[in-house]
Order: sequence, then structure tokens, then C-alpha cells
Amino acid sequence: MCFHSKQSQSAQVLQNRFNAKFEKDTFFQPSVYNAFQFPATPVITNATPDLIQLYHWGLIPFWAKDDGIKKNTLNAKMETIHEKPSFRNVVNNRCLVLADGFYEWQWLDEKGKQKQKYELTLPNHEAFAFAGLWSEWTDKTTGELRYTYTILTTEANPLMSRIHNTKKRMPVIVAPDHERDWLQGGELKMQNDRLVATEV
Repeated sequence: MCFHSKQSQSAQVLQNRFNAKFEKDTFFQPSVYNAFQFPATPVITNATPDLIQLYHWGLIPFWAKDDGIKKNTLNAKMETIHEKPSFRNVVNNRCLVLADGFYEWQWLDEKGKQKQKYELTLPNHEAFAFAGLWSEWTDKTTGELRYTYTILTTEANPLMSRIHNTKKRMPVIVAPDHERDWLQGGELKMQNDRLVATEV
């Protein structure tokens, strides 16, 4: 799972790393993100691959009557996105969710009363991209158009299995040389083996 991430790079660093321009960089501030606050974070979509835009975490399907569903669509299991009603209509709406770290809590006892927080990064805190799906939704009450996303998850690798030792899931990280392929409909290529775990 992935419910807490961070993006500590500047707008300029992200633009250089992903070869894309911020649509409105004046609104971007590096931050630690709590998914349950449904923050606006930097993404690159297949619709506008040369732009970095701020979309809200928590996907709202176009058919939703209200935005209450977003608390259940923060993550999407890669294995079931073609089956789940929330995701099956947007499987071709691909995005890169820009980050340079995420957080997970290891259970130290059976019931999770004691936990150890870990920060997961790449070496040297390099920027990377989670694989995501995005959606466009119109608020029926206000007419506001809202853009939202979900982060794909997969079975945890050995490192993450030791840390996320209950559900044993992890976010999908796209290898840099396959980021554009992902946006264009290619298969996922992950770089899980380079993750570094640090106790927090």
C-alpha cells in the first residue's frame, strides 16, 4: 500500500528530471503528503506528457454521484484494475506520480500496537515516478471539473515484505527508461531492487 509519500525536489529539478514543464509552478510546494487529506501532487498524464500538473490523490470515477469514493481509491491493485468498477474505465488514463520517497510502518507485534516507521527512497534521494491512473470528474453540485489519480500497487518485493509485513503490498515504481512507455500504453517495468529503507 502507499498512503504517505514525499516530494522534496524543487520545480526546476523535477522539470529537468522528467523533461516536462510545470503548468503552474507557482502553486507547487515540496511537501510530505498524507493521502487521507487528498492532496494535490505533481503528476504527468498520457493526455499532456510534456506538462507537470497538480492532481488530487484519490481517484473519483466519472460516474460517481459525489466524491466520497475517493477514500477507497487512493491505491489500485495492479492485478484487478480491469475488473474493479472504479478503475476499469480509466485503465488507459495513465499517469506518472512524481515523488522521491514514501513511508511505511512495520508491525512489531501481532496486532500492530507497536510499529516502526520507515522512509523508502532511491539512493541519493533521486526523484522517481509511481505508476498511476487518472480520472476527470464533474461535481454535479458546483459544476467544478476535478482531476484525480490513484497509485498502482503490486506484491511486495523481499525488502518491502519485511517492512510492510501485514498486507505485503508496495507501490509500483516505473523504471526511468520506461516512464514514457508506460504513458503510451506499454507494460510496467519496475525498479524495486534499488529501494533504500531508513528508520524514521
